[in-house]
Amino acid sequence: MPCKARGQLFCKKVGNSRAIGVDDLHFVRQILPLHGIAVQVGEIAAGLDEFKLIDTGLVFSPNHPTNESRDPMGKKSKRYRAALSKQPQDLLPLSEAVEVLKQYDSTKFDQTVEVHMRLGVDPNQADQIIRGSLVLPNGIGKTQRVVVFAKGDAAKAAEEAGADEVGQEDLAKKIKDGWTEFDVCIAAPDMMGLVGPLGRVLGPRGLMPSPRAGTVTADVAKVVGEYKAGKVEFRNDKGGNVHSVVGKMSFDSPKLIENIKAFIDFIESMKPSTIKGTYVRGIAICSTMSPSVRIAS
Repeated sequence: MPCKARGQLFCKKVGNSRAIGVDDLHFVRQILPLHGIAVQVGEIAAGLDEFKLIDTGLVFSPNHPTNESRDPMGKKSKRYRAALSKQPQDLLPLSEAVEVLKQYDSTKFDQTVEVHMRLGVDPNQADQIIRGSLVLPNGIGKTQRVVVFAKGDAAKAAEEAGADEVGQEDLAKKIKDGWTEFDVCIAAPDMMGLVGPLGRVLGPRGLMPSPRAGTVTADVAKVVGEYKAGKVEFRNDKGGNVHSVVGKMSFDSPKLIENIKAFIDFIESMKPSTIKGTYVRGIAICSTMSPSVRIAS
């Protein structure tokens, strides 16, 4: 009899080996290899009547209590399924991709538009990390809350530039006590001795000032103005992908196109010299609650 080993994982002795059936792709591709079990989805159920290979590439067992394969992304709403039926399968030019995105069913709120780029970088190599910031031509459709660590003339300039809060020890204590109701933290170089110990609070939230991101600077007023105008930060994730907000669905198509093109061009200009092979491997855009549309790079 098959035995349930983990959720939707089932195993059975076949001769001297153990065959596995599972409908959890993440478990197959990520968790099992960590335990020294090398498997491929298409081979798991080979030759066994016990398991069934479904068209989606998932494997499930008729002995599972639910007798069905679960979607790893969870249950999709009726509105999302309707939008999914309109999703093009081919790569589209940027202008056409934006028009398709705007044709998806609207929601009661102004959805955020995002761009996602799959890069051929090795995230484990320090010289292949793609990280930086960019002021989008038409902003992001949101006023960012900015706090600044500065003193003297720099503090006054930051306030005049529109910073939401400027301070030194008092601001540090407030953040240390758990206050993080802001989107960007900027610090003058002479304040990093005070800001450094806040890394435990700011780091996990992606708010820690960094010279590479341009948030540690002597010209705090200029950087405050840039973030208020629509500056975005980015850094590749562990899979070598870069993600960024590029506007709102309420933006006119030409403004969205201009923002997206500016971001793509900027990422392409950052290609490390050590990259071998294709640098940009895929580009897609989506909104908060819509399927993606792939772009021809």
